[in-house]
Amino acid sequence: MKMPAMGTFTGFPPASQAFYAELEENNTKEWWSEHQDVYEHAVREPMAALLDGLSAEFGPGKVFRPHRDVRFSRDKSPYKTAQGGFVQTAEGTGYYVHLDADGLATGAGCHTSSPARVARLRAAVDAPDEGASLQSIVESLRAGGYAIEGERLKTVPRGYEKDHPRAELLRHKSLTAGKTFGAPPWLASADALEHVRAAWTDLRPLVEWLTDHLG
Repeated sequence: MKMPAMGTFTGFPPASQAFYAELEENNTKEWWSEHQDVYEHAVREPMAALLDGLSAEFGPGKVFRPHRDVRFSRDKSPYKTAQGGFVQTAEGTGYYVHLDADGLATGAGCHTSSPARVARLRAAVDAPDEGASLQSIVESLRAGGYAIEGERLKTVPRGYEKDHPRAELLRHKSLTAGKTFGAPPWLASADALEHVRAAWTDLRPLVEWLTDHLG
């Protein structure tokens, strides 16, 4: 497989999904060693090129390492069964893209939930103007087919009325929005970059709100 020049994204070839489908069944150092060239050419290099192609608009991105941190996990399989890419705008906040055996997914938001950040999130959600702005952003994304996710409490946190107009948002300790594309024909072409760009453009208001209030 010919290696594309950095910055030139030509799509994720079918071999990228096949690689992860096989890795799920053979998650060993021996198997990885035998197939590492497929990972490099079909997964890592296209992901790096995708992020490079979006960097002028969204900022420099990072390709996550393929190795799992197994020190505190019962699952000792050494490799992640997905490749992630991330553009950080503030600590734990930014844009995300994800490739695995099922295809492509993308999202954005805040993934961390330290006590200080949760307190800032709740204060901003509670504030009339800031909270209403976030509510409008979330409703628009949900209407556009994005799943609104993140770590949440079962009930409204202490100190806030149960019938608060933004009770659902107050329950969030982290907040993300995402969309799964799967494996459409355009995944193997340069058009995939435009689909990720369009999604990240939709998600920009959420990222900017979170960066402004939690960064």
